[in-house]
Amino acid sequence: MSGTEEDLMKRLRERFPKAFTELGSPRTTVVKGVIDRKDLVEVCFYLKEELGFEHLSCITAVDWKDHFESVYHLYSYKTGTTAQINAIIPHDDPKIDSLVKLWNAAHYHEREAWDLMGVVYEGNPKLERILLPKDFLYHPLRKDFPQETERQYISRRKLKTGGR
Repeated sequence: MSGTEEDLMKRLRERFPKAFTELGSPRTTVVKGVIDRKDLVEVCFYLKEELGFEHLSCITAVDWKDHFESVYHLYSYKTGTTAQINAIIPHDDPKIDSLVKLWNAAHYHEREAWDLMGVVYEGNPKLERILLPKDFLYHPLRKDFPQETERQYISRRKLKTGGR
């Protein structure tokens, strides 16, 4: 672990002493932190505005059966460091604040995560299907998605594209 990762972890611990349930460096140039969803916007605002993490490269969601996580990869061109923020979301209330106001790229990343996993990104101005058909009723990357039944649903649909 280089001094850059150590410095980032120190600054995050000082600024948010109770927010991180886990904070470490799983590999060189990466710092990973686990937080509750309520702290997401404040932590990301600090990372962007105070620490220079100007690039949001990815948002994805993970279903761990008992909870969801929304995972954010933020990059600092100045230090060459990636901050990975995993926000914990309860399975029975899959909602989290949108980061569209901080990074415009969040528009598309959040739509994809909602489309496939069903996590609602509150405040995203266009949270609608981006990969699947508009009338698709499910979120296929969830652990409870009934694979065989829904595969038949997809193959029997009358596609307006002529089957292309």
